[in-house]
Amino acid sequence: MSMGKARRLIAGGLILLAVAIGLFAIQLNIWLKPVPAMAAQEPVMVTIPAGSSTSGIAKILAENGLIRHATVFRYYAKFRGKDQGLQAGNYLFNYGMTMDEILQKLLDGDVYRPTITVTIPEGYTVEQIARRLENSGLVDTERFLELAKSMAPALGEVKSSQRYALEGYLFPDTYEFALDVTEEQIIERMQNRLAEVLTEDLRQRAQELGLSIHEVITLASLVEREVQVASEREIVAGVLHNRLKRKMPLQLCASVIYALGEHKTEITTQDTLVDSPYNTYQNLGLPPGPIASPGKSAITAVLYPADVDYLYYVVKGDGSGEHYFGRTLAEHEANIARSKQNQKNL
Repeated sequence: MSMGKARRLIAGGLILLAVAIGLFAIQLNIWLKPVPAMAAQEPVMVTIPAGSSTSGIAKILAENGLIRHATVFRYYAKFRGKDQGLQAGNYLFNYGMTMDEILQKLLDGDVYRPTITVTIPEGYTVEQIARRLENSGLVDTERFLELAKSMAPALGEVKSSQRYALEGYLFPDTYEFALDVTEEQIIERMQNRLAEVLTEDLRQRAQELGLSIHEVITLASLVEREVQVASEREIVAGVLHNRLKRKMPLQLCASVIYALGEHKTEITTQDTLVDSPYNTYQNLGLPPGPIASPGKSAITAVLYPADVDYLYYVVKGDGSGEHYFGRTLAEHEANIARSKQNQKNL
């Protein structure tokens, strides 16, 4: 074979090799790209068994159409130093995820955990919260209430005569919980939410008023349970502040109902004689602790009460849920008479 022919053969071989490398690079680039996601495509659930190798994981991902080529995925994971520590479990993957995104999810153990959404209304007591959570399949009521008695609140304090240490400190809101969440985790989450609501500005305002966080939450819980019409929150808060300053008993029906431990729409004179530290008819000042979980509006109302000189209020009795407010006992007695007349006219 002549030298010239040999050179031509070598040159031709190099060209073919270059073309082959170029074609492989193009194909490799295609394999490395994410699987395109369709507009209406739902996430896919993938189970990675315990003890799976990178090859086994790659095969599962390929079978589910999440990657284009199992072998490429395996070598890419090794190249990126992400082939060790991939965790087993159930995962939700979206089509269109890159290999790096898939690998990171597996490394983080970001497994799919089914969740449930639960709404805790403002003004719920610990016992009502426990029942709602149990009805959602999240807690055992008895265990939850035991924790509510024994666990000290993260922000407030505990008085020896309190029924539940955490009463008032489980912030009412809409939560999304994993189905395998524990009672402790729920309590921590709800307390953390309260900490978020009680901003630095609100805490500073409490200090300006000479109120501890415990006193703020206790007062707010009373406002929450006493008020049915939102526009009256600040006015009622102002009345409570006024009575406390004058060392007058608060005489709140909501506190008596809590003291009785039963739901009542109206209380009797006999009810107001119940022997309980929560009975604000018989005891001066605030009850030992909150009587329910107040919302942010009630908390804000306590910290920024209306500048009123009222000392009394009574429900109008006309079905509106509103109150008559009075400055003197004589005005209050007249308002009580009006309330009774309204009830007769219903």
